[in-house]
Formats: sequence, structure tokens, C-alpha cells
Amino acid sequence: MTAAQVLARAVALLRDAGVPDPVRDARRLLAHALGIAPDRLTLVLPETLLPETAALYDATLARRAAREPVSHITGTRAFYGRDFRVTADVLDPRPETETLIAAALAAPFSRVLDLGTGSGCILLTLLAERPGATGLGSDISPAALGIARDNAARLGIARAEFVASEWWAELTGVFDLIVSNPPYIAVCEMPDLAPELAHEPRGALTDGGDGLGAYRALAAGVAAHLAPGGRLMVEIGPTQAAAVSDILRGAGLEITALHTDLDSRHRVVEARAAAPGA
Repeated sequence: MTAAQVLARAVALLRDAGVPDPVRDARRLLAHALGIAPDRLTLVLPETLLPETAALYDATLARRAAREPVSHITGTRAFYGRDFRVTADVLDPRPETETLIAAALAAPFSRVLDLGTGSGCILLTLLAERPGATGLGSDISPAALGIARDNAARLGIARAEFVASEWWAELTGVFDLIVSNPPYIAVCEMPDLAPELAHEPRGALTDGGDGLGAYRALAAGVAAHLAPGGRLMVEIGPTQAAAVSDILRGAGLEITALHTDLDSRHRVVEARAAAPGA
């Protein structure tokens, strides 16, 4: 069979399995099986598919039909123009989180802390975009920290350090920018999520409660680590802007902006510590 014929069969298989975008995923997985960039796939579609390639493709399709994320099958996920290694030990980088990146880059910073760094995609993207800055990423998961360190090495970013810590417990120092994409899904919402999320670490998705526990933990320690005039930026669920803003105000921070994603939903709360003399 030609690659085009195999692709058509794959699209039908994924569609029957309920995969949301079967054409895109079938093409990405075929490019992966062929070992080529996705934008070159059209050039090889008329060619006959080698048996070993067809077998590899069938195996990847079975995994996707079981709703395993494409990123876990290919091992990488694109984020803000760079590829990051991902596994089931870390949350997949998502386009919505690029809202946080754009907001953080709108003002200068020299020392950044990423709480719950996961794959390191937020911290490493910020450092890649600001070559003069340094940063620290923390996570409670040793496996996640291993992925983050590997991504730093892959991107050639030596200005990032990583430390195992449950929120503030093992952290020292002061930062002019603190960022976080914490677990914000309420436990009661978990059963309604897409099947793909069952393949991601539960602790990166939900706090096991009302979805606001992480923000309370962040607020409890932020005053000791945010420089005067420094910024805190946290990703939120689309209905959490008011509640998270109230939590951060209770920690003495000023809410300076609510940033929306491409779907015009509240996605990032930006707060600032009081400047000297304020």
C-alpha cells in the first residue's frame, strides 16, 4: 500500500475511536513513523510504505486510538516555537500557557522562579527569550525535574537551575518574576475531562479539592520571595479569575492585569508586590 492509502485507513480508524482531530493526528503519527518532518509528508504520500514502517505506524495508531496523547507517542510537544521532551511524568505544554509567556515577556526581568516547573517549558522559554536572565524551576516530582533538566540540555540553556521542593519548602532567594501553572482543576471536574488527560500526572491537574489549593499555597509564601515591585503570574482555569485575585490580594499583592487566551477566556492573573516607598 502507498503511504496515502495507509493514511486514509488511519484517519478512518482514529475517527471511529472518537479522536477529536483524526486527520491531523494521523498525519503527525505517519511522519513520526517515517522519521520525517510533518511538513514533508505530502512529498512521500505516493510512495509504497515499507512493511516495518507500516508495523510501527499501526502500533502508534493503536496507542492513539486508546486516547494516549500524540506527544507521548512521539516524545515531544511544540511550545512557543520550540520542541520539548514530554512523558507521562509531566503535564503537556498547551497553547493556552503561551498567554503567560507573552504576558511575562511584556516587561523586563532578570531572575525568574517557576513553581511546579514540570517539563520546564515555561522557565526555559522565558530564559531562551531573555538571554540575560537566570532562573530556578521547582517541582515535587523527581521524574519531572529529570525531564526539565533534559529539556534545558537539549535547548542549550545553562542559566536554569532545578530543585525538588513542595511549593516554598526548599526555596531560598528573591525573584523579580515568579510564574506558575499549578494544578487548578477541581476534583469534581476530573471525570468530565478528555480521556487523554488520564495519561498525564494527576497531581499536575488537580489539587484534590476545589482547585484553589495551589493558589493558597503560593500566596502563603510569596511575600518572602517576590522582590519589591516584582511580578507574579499564575495560569488559572477560565472561571477562577475572581477567586484567585482575592487570594492574591489577601497576600498583600496588587492585581495589575487579567490576561485572556485566544478564546477570550481569563487565563492568567498578574499581580505585583508593592514597590519601595509605595
